[in-house]
Amino acid sequence: MFRTALRNVLAHKGRLLMTMLAVMLGTAFVAGTLVFTDTMGHALRTQNSKNYSDIAVTVSDREAVGRGYDHGGKTTTGPTLTEETRRKVAALPGTADARGVVSGFAGIADRKGALIGNGFSTTGTNYVPGADGTDPRYPLVEGRGPKDATEIALDTRTADKGGFKVGDTVRVAVNGPVMQLKLTGTLRTNDPRVVAGGSLAAFDTATAQQLYLSPGRYAELDVKAAPGTDDTALLTAVRQAVPQSDSIEARTGRELAAEQDRMIKQGTKALSTFLMGFAGIALFVGIFIIANTFTMLVAQRTRELALLRAVGATRRQITRSVKVEAVLVGLTASVAGLLAGIGIAIGLKALLNGPMDANLPDGPLVIAPTTVVAAIAVGTLVTLLAAWLPARRASRIAPVAAMSSAEQPATQKSLRLRNTIGLLFSLSGAGALAAGAGSKEVKLVGLGAGALLIGVFVLTPLLSRPLIALFAPLLRAVYGTPGKLAQENAVRNPRRTAATASALTIGVTLITSLTVVGASVNKAVDDSTSSDLKADYTVAMQNFSMLSPEVAPQIAKAPGVSAMSTVRTVPVQTAGGGHDREWLTAVDAATIDQLATVKVKEGSADALKQGKLLVSSGTAGRSYFKLGDTLAVTYPDGTKGSLTVGGVLEANTALAGVVAPENVVGPHALPGTGLDKVLVKGAHGPTEELKQALRDATGGNPLIAVKSEKDVKAESRQMVTGILNMMYGLLGMSVVIAVLGVVNTMAMSVFERRREIGMLRAIGLDRLGIRRMVRLESLLIALFGGLVGIGLGILVAWAGVRTLADSLKDITTVVPPVQILAFLLAAAAIGLLAALWPAHRAAKLDILGAIKSE
Repeated sequence: MFRTALRNVLAHKGRLLMTMLAVMLGTAFVAGTLVFTDTMGHALRTQNSKNYSDIAVTVSDREAVGRGYDHGGKTTTGPTLTEETRRKVAALPGTADARGVVSGFAGIADRKGALIGNGFSTTGTNYVPGADGTDPRYPLVEGRGPKDATEIALDTRTADKGGFKVGDTVRVAVNGPVMQLKLTGTLRTNDPRVVAGGSLAAFDTATAQQLYLSPGRYAELDVKAAPGTDDTALLTAVRQAVPQSDSIEARTGRELAAEQDRMIKQGTKALSTFLMGFAGIALFVGIFIIANTFTMLVAQRTRELALLRAVGATRRQITRSVKVEAVLVGLTASVAGLLAGIGIAIGLKALLNGPMDANLPDGPLVIAPTTVVAAIAVGTLVTLLAAWLPARRASRIAPVAAMSSAEQPATQKSLRLRNTIGLLFSLSGAGALAAGAGSKEVKLVGLGAGALLIGVFVLTPLLSRPLIALFAPLLRAVYGTPGKLAQENAVRNPRRTAATASALTIGVTLITSLTVVGASVNKAVDDSTSSDLKADYTVAMQNFSMLSPEVAPQIAKAPGVSAMSTVRTVPVQTAGGGHDREWLTAVDAATIDQLATVKVKEGSADALKQGKLLVSSGTAGRSYFKLGDTLAVTYPDGTKGSLTVGGVLEANTALAGVVAPENVVGPHALPGTGLDKVLVKGAHGPTEELKQALRDATGGNPLIAVKSEKDVKAESRQMVTGILNMMYGLLGMSVVIAVLGVVNTMAMSVFERRREIGMLRAIGLDRLGIRRMVRLESLLIALFGGLVGIGLGILVAWAGVRTLADSLKDITTVVPPVQILAFLLAAAAIGLLAALWPAHRAAKLDILGAIKSE
C-alpha cells in the first residue's frame, strides 16, 4: 500500500501542486518567523554582552533616570549620585574607573528645522573622555568630543541624515528653546534606541547635567574593575560607598546583562508569537485547500479504490494509503517551505537594513534544530490532519462502486448531522458574541466569534445555493448559456464550493472586521476631539515627555493668542498611611472653559474657579470621590492640604481623571516640574500665522509639536492606518493561499469534467463559451466567499467595537461603504484571475479525446 500511495502521489503530482504550494507558503511563514526572530535575538544579545563587557558594577538612581527623560523637576529631597560619590567609588580598592552617566531626550533639527530620527529615540548623553581624550562607549569616527556648553558630537547616521560635517552649527533642543552648537565630532554607537532609528547627541558632562538633572548630579555610575577583582566583592564595597536610598540601586554588570538578555528574549518571543498567529491563520486556510484536494482526488479515484477493496484491501489499508499520500505531500512541501522560510528571513533582514534603514546589528543566520523540526512537523501534521476526513471517506467506498466512476453523493443523514452541528455552533457563537458585546468582555467576544466562524463554515454548503442563486438572473441575462451553466456548476457540489469559498472567507472576515473597527475608532476620535476640545492648538512634546515650564510664558506672549492654559500632572499622597497616590491634572481655572468643554453631571461647572476639584464620571465611581467629599493630600513639596470635589464631569477626553486648579496645586509642585501640554486659543481661530507664532515662541524646537484639531485627527488616523496596513500585509499570505485554492478547485473540476466539456463543445458551445463558463463559476465561488466574509466581519467588528465603549467616548460601529465594496470587487477579481489558467485549459481540450475520457 505504501508503493500504491507513492505511485498515486507521482501520478497526480500536477493536481497536488497547488496543495503543496499552500503547505509550502504556510510552512515558509512559520520557518521565516522562527529564523528571523532567532537571528535578531542572537545579534541583539551579542551586542548587549559587548555593551556590558567592561562594566563590573552599575549604580543607578531611578529617580534621576526618570527625570532625565521626562524633565519632571530637577530637584529632589533624597540622596543623589554626585561627583563626590563618583570620586568615592573610584577610590575604592579594586576599582579601575568610575564613569558618571547622564542621559535624556535631545532632538536634532535638519537644515529645514525638521526632527531627525524617531522622536521616542532621540537620545542625549554626556561624553566622558578618558586619559586619551576619547569615550570608549562611543568610538570617534571624525573630530573630537565636546568640551563645553557650545559644542556637541553626533552619531554618524544622524550627521549623515542632516548633512552635517565637523565644524558645522547644529540646532539641538531638549524641552525648551533650540540651542545652536558647534559639531566637534562624529561617533559610532550600539545604543539600541539609536539603532532603531533614533539619534544620539553627546554633550560635555556639565552641560548634560544642567540640561537633564542639576549640576554635579548623575543618573548612573558605571564602575570598571581592576584586573583580578571579584565583581561580587566590588559590588559589596560600592553599596557601602553610595548613599542609601530606595531609588539608588547597585548591581553587577553580569546581572544587568542577564536582565537585558531576558528582556530581549521576551521581546523576540512576543514578536514571534504575534507573527506565528498570522502563520497559523495561513495554515488554517491551507487546511480547507488540502481537504478539498484530497476529497476531489478520492472522488476521482472511486473506481480505483473500489477495485482495491475488491481484490482484498481492507478499510484500514485504504485509509492508511491516503494518509501516507498526505504525509508525503506534507513532508515534501514542508522541506520546500523551510528553505523558502530561510530565504524570507534573509530577505527581511536585508530589507530592514536596506530601504527601511533599521540598522539591525550584524550577526550570523541562526537556524536552530527546533526550527527545522517545528517547520517540517507543522506542515506535515497540518496536511495529515486536513486529509483525515477524505481518508475516512475513501475507506467507506464499497467494492461495488468499481462499476461506476461517479462520485458517491453525501447521504441525507450526513448532511443533516453537518447542518445540525453548524446550526448549534452558529447559535452558541452568536449568543456569546451578543453577551460579550453587552458585557464588554473581550474574551467572551473572541470565544463567540470563533464559535460563530466554525458554525458558518460548517453551514456554508447549505448557504451556497441561496446566495449563489442571487446572481443567477444577472448571469443568464448577460451571458446566456455559459452563465446558466456556471451557476449550476457552482452549486453542483455544495461541499466543494463551500470548502473553496471558506478559504477566502477567512481572510475577508478578518480584513473586514479590522477595517470596520478602524473606521469606528477614527470616527470616535474625530467626534470626541471636535466636541471636547475647543483649543485651536495643542503644544506638546512629540515623544510625550514633559515640556519645559519656561515655554508657557513665551506662548502667552505670542501674537494672536487670546487664551491659554498649561496642563500638567501633579502627584499627591492621599490619606491611607502615605502609600496611596493620586494624580491631579492641573489646569488654568480662569481659561479652561474656553479651551475645553466643561459639562458636569453633578455640582458646578465653576468648581475650578472656586478652588475645588472636578472629577470624571469614571473616577467618581470611587468611594472617596463623591460630590462634596474632601480629600486630605500631601503635595510633592511636603505641604499638607485638603481638596473638595466640586463637580462630576460628563465623559470628556480632554479633561479626564481628577482636574485641579493650577493656582491651588501648582505652587506645591517641585521646581522645574515639566508640563504635559499647553492648550491655546487664537483670537482669529486656527491660522497659519498663529501656528508659526507658537513655533517661534517655542524656539523652533523640533521635538515640540504644534497641533491643530485637524492635526490631532490626522495623527490618530495615520496611526490606525499604519496598524491596519501592517495587518493587511500579514494577512496577505492567507489570501494568496486562498487564491491557490480557487485555482486548484477549478483546475481539478476541469479535469474531472473533461467528458462533459467535450460534449458541450460537440453540441455547439464554442471555446469562448467554455472559458466564460469556467470563469463565471470561479467568480461565483469567490463572490460567495466574499459575501459571507464581509457579513461575518461586520458582525464580529460590531461586537468588538462594543467592548471599546468604556475606552472611547460614544464609539459606534461604522461600516465604510467604499472599502466594503472594494473588498467585494477584490474577491471578484480574485475569482476571475484564479480562473485564467483553468479556463484556458478547458477551452483547449480536444473534443474527441475529452468525450472518450473516463
